[in-house]
Amino acid sequence: QVQLVESGGGLVQAGGSLRLSCVASGSIFSLLAMAWYRQAPGKQRELVAVTSGSSTSYVESVKGRFTISRDNAKNTVYLQMNSLKPEDTAVYYCNFAPPGRSWGQGTQVTVSS
Repeated sequence: QVQLVESGGGLVQAGGSLRLSCVASGSIFSLLAMAWYRQAPGKQRELVAVTSGSSTSYVESVKGRFTISRDNAKNTVYLQMNSLKPEDTAVYYCNFAPPGRSWGQGTQVTVSS
């Protein structure tokens, strides 16, 4: 069973930056599309960014502000978040794209206005 461990969240003021990391167990990490998802209080979990091979895609609300990247040698996927807004406040999770059944604990991102 794949384990996903997210880190890097925190409390930041609007306009600030954070870099999230996610380490995945398993030997086939490099073959799979990886993604970041987020879930705000009272809302459904949403897909934020995907990296597959050499391509990336983003939800419209984070385009130009967030960058997803991966290091296959470290089984790690990153999410660089710049120009953060209060509406980015959520628990952020990584998973495959489409997601597997197992989710990590997530990492809380709180953006104050």
